[in-house]
Amino acid sequence: MDINHSDMLLMPQGLIGFETCRHWVLLSSQDNEEVAWLQSVALANVALPVVSPRRFSSSYRVHANRRDLALLHLHTEDQLYVLSIVSKNGGTLTANLKSPILLNASRHIAIQLVVTDDQPLALPLGLANSGAIRRVA
Repeated sequence: MDINHSDMLLMPQGLIGFETCRHWVLLSSQDNEEVAWLQSVALANVALPVVSPRRFSSSYRVHANRRDLALLHLHTEDQLYVLSIVSKNGGTLTANLKSPILLNASRHIAIQLVVTDDQPLALPLGLANSGAIRRVA
């Protein structure tokens, strides 16, 4: 896969379990518009399905401290997105709301937080056409 440098996301701290992977690309899914793929640039065999948690839990809020937000270099005009990693829990697809990814799309910087408030680690998802995700997640 050819990756344009301008499409890369920098994750200064990596992801939980992938701390050394600092460069990622967010790819849309051809099979399901609710899902995107976070593809590692360094490890071609690592791609994680992600969703917007607000699509599945409209009351979901992320409580982040200023120190964490400072890593994103946010400005008022920047676009901030929240993503959750999808996993397979038994026969159910779930979203991890306890460790969201905050993405400053304007500056191509992202961080993963571990929130301390009461959020589910595995929120069951009702994804349509999720066969392609089940094979990988």
